[in-house]
Amino acid sequence: MSRSMSAAGAAIVLAGLVTAAGPAAAAPATTSTAAPTAATAAAACAPGVVTLPALPGGAPWTTGAVNDLGADGLAVGDSVGLPAYWTADHAVHAVPLPDGFQNGKVTAVNAKGLMVGTVERSSDHARAAFTYRDGDAAVRLLTGAATATTHAGDVNDAGRVVGMEAGTAKEWADGTVVRELPVPADAHPSTKIVSVDGINKRGDVLGTAHTEYDDWENDQIVSKTFPVVWPAGGGYPPYSLPVWTETYWTTGTQATGIDDKGRVVGFEQENYRDLRRRTPAVWKKPYDAPPTSPGPVAGYEHLTFDAISPTTNVTVGSAVTFVEGYARYVRAAYWPGTGAPLVLPNPAGASTDVNTEAHAVSDDDRVGGAFRDLATGMNSAVIWTCASKQAYAPQG
Repeated sequence: MSRSMSAAGAAIVLAGLVTAAGPAAAAPATTSTAAPTAATAAAACAPGVVTLPALPGGAPWTTGAVNDLGADGLAVGDSVGLPAYWTADHAVHAVPLPDGFQNGKVTAVNAKGLMVGTVERSSDHARAAFTYRDGDAAVRLLTGAATATTHAGDVNDAGRVVGMEAGTAKEWADGTVVRELPVPADAHPSTKIVSVDGINKRGDVLGTAHTEYDDWENDQIVSKTFPVVWPAGGGYPPYSLPVWTETYWTTGTQATGIDDKGRVVGFEQENYRDLRRRTPAVWKKPYDAPPTSPGPVAGYEHLTFDAISPTTNVTVGSAVTFVEGYARYVRAAYWPGTGAPLVLPNPAGASTDVNTEAHAVSDDDRVGGAFRDLATGMNSAVIWTCASKQAYAPQG
């Protein structure tokens, strides 16, 4: 399951907040190896950390990331600020930008190779959502350009695309809007959907809502950000998922992924001056209880959950320790669904001054994300193959 642009923006950003390597002792760096196909990886995968090439023309310090993983070794994301994808041979390919747009990213891809993403204009930061397949001459725009919230969040194997168009949550099929996703009936009238973050095989849609209003009776401002699940097909009303903190304006809860059983992952975040907190959260159907949390990775103070695999209950994200409000220590995190969260190794040859993030996880045991070597300024999109055999508990 992928992350929407909104969810990705809420998480740690390597190019901006990250400034130094993690404090925990690293495992020996793993040598790079070819990524296996989805058909063979589960049976016999080879552990490796693959740093992927960037599109030509970008500076070495510009960012790149894998945002989702498809079948037959396909990976999608962004490179040097442009929508990009990588095939099983690790070759990088640019998604053609439509006229008038200068930037973008691929957010998600399904098992049939249908990619979805968002492009952006530099002049006014207007965005549009698109679909694309390998080899197409051009993208297919799903929306017009809008400065209000617009993005493609995810796509399932049936080809249903979910996202936002000019501040309205929508679902598309074959390029046509099939439903708008309403605010839950039990929500305050001020509530708005702020992102659409995932769709599973069944068609259940995950998003994030925000409400803010003056509670004159209790003399307080109520500010609440919380996940929402819209059941497949629209025959049942959406669920407002319970959260730990409901009224404090510095704290909100971001949804990031939903698996085929309806498990939802995300994180609660608190931001006030130099104070930062990230707490991983997991919800299970029927969504009638607050989330549970496995706690942080050993040696790190905080953890975000940013993606969940479709069927294997593996969740990935970023372990982080903040210093004076900045994400100083960041490490790609891996949680198998029970026990303590783990970390993934750095690429071979990296310095000790390294930051990594995990953005995507697949059923064939691949994890995708981003890597930055702070000592050299180099960074790249990265894939961990056979990730379950590489994840470990850091010391210290």
